[in-house]
Amino acid sequence: MGKNSIEKLFWSIALPGFGQLLNGKYVKGILLIALEFIINVQANFNQIILLSFRGEIQQAVDQANYGWLMFYPCLYFFAMWDAYKDAGGGRTPFAFFPFVFAAYFVTVGIMFSGTRVLGVVWGPIWLPILSVIPGVAIGFLIKIIVRKWVGTE
Repeated sequence: MGKNSIEKLFWSIALPGFGQLLNGKYVKGILLIALEFIINVQANFNQIILLSFRGEIQQAVDQANYGWLMFYPCLYFFAMWDAYKDAGGGRTPFAFFPFVFAAYFVTVGIMFSGTRVLGVVWGPIWLPILSVIPGVAIGFLIKIIVRKWVGTE
């Protein structure tokens, strides 16, 4: 895992598609940026981020278009994985598992973001963000188990 792959990963965290552009994958990068823009606008994502950071959680829940918002985690984590992989990272077997499970857990976090979890309505930003942690951890754990099971470790 070189500095180059980490740099591309971080640019993809900043905006899906940027890592692909840096990797010279221009069509893929522009497509991911366009998809990010469409989903962002349709989900009302910037408004719910703003409301969430101001602590106006119920307004964020009310403003979110969940039908569109649920597309975002898969796009986001795929763009991160793809930029990282194309830059030379993630060469070990099943290295994609933490990205996949993070996307899954964040999607589930979105689905429950308007309800009480541990007595709190976290909203469509905070609960999905908190869901990254168990998603990545379980993804790493499953990667280790599967690698041992298939004999690549």
